[in-house]
Amino acid sequence: MGLFKKNPFGHILFLKKWLIRIFGLITHRRYRGFNELQIEGSGIIKELPETGVLFVSNHQTYFADVVAMFHVFNASLSGRIDSIKNVGYIWQPKMNIYYVAAKETMKSGLLARILAYAGAIKVARTWRSKGQSVKRKVNLDDSKNVGIALEDGWVITFPQGTTTPFKPIRKGTAHIIKQYKPIVVPIVIDGFRRSFDKKGLRIKKRGILQSFQIKEPLEIDYKNDSVEDIVHKIEYAIEQHSSFLKVIPCDELKEIENLNEKRRYSYKEE
Repeated sequence: MGLFKKNPFGHILFLKKWLIRIFGLITHRRYRGFNELQIEGSGIIKELPETGVLFVSNHQTYFADVVAMFHVFNASLSGRIDSIKNVGYIWQPKMNIYYVAAKETMKSGLLARILAYAGAIKVARTWRSKGQSVKRKVNLDDSKNVGIALEDGWVITFPQGTTTPFKPIRKGTAHIIKQYKPIVVPIVIDGFRRSFDKKGLRIKKRGILQSFQIKEPLEIDYKNDSVEDIVHKIEYAIEQHSSFLKVIPCDELKEIENLNEKRRYSYKEE
């Protein structure tokens, strides 16, 4: 790797590699120490092509979810199946992993700006800004940048666009899937909301078992599946359809009710 070689977004790869190494070492104990990360299905990672893969996941914190994915992906590529034991895997990280993030989030402080250099594709949310509901036109450059990232490597996205659980899947993700035809790999995470604060930077509680499940790629007919069909498939794959509420423990469901503000869900005491 040349010292000043850049990726398609102008990031110097040498700097990006050291950034991933440093933050990988700093954050490792958050998933294997203070708390434990239970991983399932990571054997799929080594079977994926080098480019053109879109990971879709539910979302619980701004940054801890993405950092966990960097750990799991790189550990899997180094032969550590369903494990992030021995952080040495982070020394030679996969350099073409990107993640979709809201522009206002990635400009919210110095640390966020530094983390953005690790691979953020910054997009403008069309439905919310600074905590207020808005209506904006889709920025076509945002979709184009996701396409550039897919051509160069792997992209992580959180199609609900929020850390609040059971919110609708945004149709923009389905449009990107139909346009660029990536392999779509669902991920379901849990425990991060209880482990970290909303930003995913501060450890809120220790001794939490975090779960991380990687599922088989979705079967998508890129030509004949409608946007609504794809949204429906993602909703079930990342377990954010309302039917999954009935399998959530009572105490967790109470927490979800609080997070969803005025939105109410009925539940039975177990």
